[in-house]
Amino acid sequence: MDSLAKIRKDLEGCIGKTVILRANKGRKRIVVREGILESAYPNLFVVKISNEYDSTRRVSYTYSDVLTSTVEVTVCDGQDRQTKIS
Repeated sequence: MDSLAKIRKDLEGCIGKTVILRANKGRKRIVVREGILESAYPNLFVVKISNEYDSTRRVSYTYSDVLTSTVEVTVCDGQDRQTKIS
């Protein structure tokens, strides 16, 4: 099983859970967002992000973004358990 398929399988098992995204936007800019993993498609996954202004945004990343560490996904299970997907 290749690593992209493993990342996709791990993320598909976490749909509906809260995730913390740490995205590298280049030039030392790192954006950290918290949202809910909404759906996983064959080539990308979608995270729904709600902010303090009651607006909802959806961001999508590919599995290769996770593989190349452009995006770090941390799944929050309950109070203290956090699982990093890589």
